[in-house]
Amino acid sequence: MQGSVGYNLIFASAVCVVCAVFVSSSAVLLKERQDYNAAIDKQRNVLVVSGLASDDDDLTADEVEQRFTNIRQIVIDLATGDAVPDVDPLTYDQRRATTDPALSHAAPSNAAQVLRVPNRAIVYEVRDDQDRAQLYVLPVEGKGLWSTLYGFIALDVSLETVQGLTFYEHGETPGLGGEVDNPRWKASWRGRRPFDDAFEPDLTVIKGRAGPPADDPHRVDGLSGATMTSRGVAYLIEFWLGDDGFGPYLDRLRAEGADS
Repeated sequence: MQGSVGYNLIFASAVCVVCAVFVSSSAVLLKERQDYNAAIDKQRNVLVVSGLASDDDDLTADEVEQRFTNIRQIVIDLATGDAVPDVDPLTYDQRRATTDPALSHAAPSNAAQVLRVPNRAIVYEVRDDQDRAQLYVLPVEGKGLWSTLYGFIALDVSLETVQGLTFYEHGETPGLGGEVDNPRWKASWRGRRPFDDAFEPDLTVIKGRAGPPADDPHRVDGLSGATMTSRGVAYLIEFWLGDDGFGPYLDRLRAEGADS
């Protein structure tokens, strides 16, 4: 009996070790593929927010990469807005940098509940066949009701109107805050004006319905039954378009546009 118990313990331990090695090996072997799939999904969302793909498009990885040809990924220093040419945007992990004290800094108190900001961030410049900028796509994030929302906002080349908004990751309630994924709601952002005359962020999600962009340029329809998520979206856009986010980069683009 005693020998039987010992045998069972040894056998169970051996099975645990084998399973642990198998799981660990699988995770290591699959990590490169998982990272590739995550990168392709981000690129697909950049295409969607840029109007180069629709939510309904079932694109293969090759099709995503082909449509991404005219999109330039650039790592910038958020404090200055300048490009950082010695950092490869294909390997730079912005979210991981946010968790590293050496690569990020504490955010000032903000309504979006952003706790840390990476020192460097990736921006996407959509260009035409003559290499002229057409759109600027910026990553944004902030708290909704139940989760952190991660997405992209696209601005026209003059930085005067929103051309798209999409979220690729969140945990908001389906049918309520989850309606941030609704194509009709996302389309209601197109043509809105994100800044006031002093270039300060000025875009609000209201409770109820906003007017058309031409008549009501700084307000967007709220999500029915999802007031906290709606506010969260407005707050995160205000943060990332402001001085503590992409403000210096946008200021540089305005200055370059004025000089050209």
